[in-house]
Amino acid sequence: MTARDRNSGFAARPRDAESWIRSPDPSSSASIAADLYTARLTVDITPALRGRIKIAAFQRGITVADMLRDLLAREYPDTDGDRP
Repeated sequence: MTARDRNSGFAARPRDAESWIRSPDPSSSASIAADLYTARLTVDITPALRGRIKIAAFQRGITVADMLRDLLAREYPDTDGDRP
């Protein structure tokens, strides 16, 4: 058996949680027209609602992600105290 390097970085705990949360994902290559920092949000919805959302986005000629980002931004506008 060979010894494993415990400091390989895989699944390593961050030393400073705040800077780890706010840092962009280095493996992400998706170009998103959003702020410098992004976060993934998972929401459980019914298959029927998912279908309606996808149809609405297709009819508008935009992606589901862009449509939902716009919807959330309208519902929860940025205030001066929310910026990092």
